[in-house]
Amino acid sequence: MARQERAIRTRRTILEAAAAVFDERGYTSATIGEILDRAGVTKGALYFHFGSKEELAVGVFEEQLAITLPPQPSKLQELVDSGLVLARRLRSEPLVRASVGLALDQGAMDLDRTPAFRMWIDQNVQMLAEGKAQGELLPHVDVAETAELLVGSFSGVQLLSQLRCQRQDLERRVVVLFEHFMPGIAVPAVLARLDISVERAERVLAQVQAQVQGRVPGQGRVPGQARVPGQGQGPEQGRVQEGAVPTQVSSGA
Repeated sequence: MARQERAIRTRRTILEAAAAVFDERGYTSATIGEILDRAGVTKGALYFHFGSKEELAVGVFEEQLAITLPPQPSKLQELVDSGLVLARRLRSEPLVRASVGLALDQGAMDLDRTPAFRMWIDQNVQMLAEGKAQGELLPHVDVAETAELLVGSFSGVQLLSQLRCQRQDLERRVVVLFEHFMPGIAVPAVLARLDISVERAERVLAQVQAQVQGRVPGQGRVPGQARVPGQGQGPEQGRVQEGAVPTQVSSGA
């Protein structure tokens, strides 16, 4: 158990260091050596968790969605909650900011940035499909098209907020986005019950924190919680023991 906890902390340290270097230097200019220096870990520890610079970028991408929010009776409320919480995390969590910045980095020509958007779109497709099955969506709504439109709209809104005021007004801008977006997809009875407010994200995150402190079972990943080596389908499966330098690795730099 102690080894697992140490591995989780090391992985998080590496991700935070990579995010900082990507944010400062851009993906193309960033090097594995700079990330190692920033993280203060060995090359073997880094390659235990990530096989290349691109895998590091994917790990940073995943931080956008590395949180499980409390379930709600309405799937459209869950969709709103996910957008409002992401807006809040963009303002308060450097790793999430770096994730979005990396996904929108036009100079990262040698990085496939589609996984960042695909994960986000797929999450929204799932919530919208479940909402449609529950009768929450208007009959004309196409789930896939709506998910892509929401992701594109959110990306533009957050970029505008970043350029105008370093995202200081992002939560309010996302509220306005949902106030315009939801009437076009939600049935009136569901629309009337949606909580779309700046304060909503704070309340939802307080519930998440209470779940973490209470160790509520079955809640999934939370901010800062990483995949445990040897579980799931993460890149660390089948790797050498942490701290051992592989005989052949690709630095990506």
